[in-house]
Amino acid sequence: VQLQASGGGLVQAGGSLRLSCAVSGRTFSTSIMGWFRQAPGKEREFVAVISADGSTAYAGAVKGRFTISRDNAKTTVYLQMNSLKPEDTAVYYCAAGRFTFRTGTFTRSASYGDWGQGTLVTVSS
Repeated sequence: VQLQASGGGLVQAGGSLRLSCAVSGRTFSTSIMGWFRQAPGKEREFVAVISADGSTAYAGAVKGRFTISRDNAKTTVYLQMNSLKPEDTAVYYCAAGRFTFRTGTFTRSASYGDWGQGTLVTVSS
């Protein structure tokens, strides 16, 4: 299983970026896909998740600004990030897993079995 994240970069506060994560080697359409991020000196944290049937959930810090989506034909998951803030600066990781889709599960990084290599997002003030 391979997850390849891309789309990170340097952007000014208030700007937008779209991250992509291409998945190969597993049944993408039945996988739960998540995005996590890790800022310097901090623990990895949950950002967003999308279930196999398209249900979504977001961390409070990004709700209303970020949108997760998936394209099963392209086996790719996206994270559209708008109104970016300096505190969004982090390495963003995509992850795939199969588990019961519920709040206590999809927010935990241990629920996901496969991870991408991460893509750096830097938001300047």
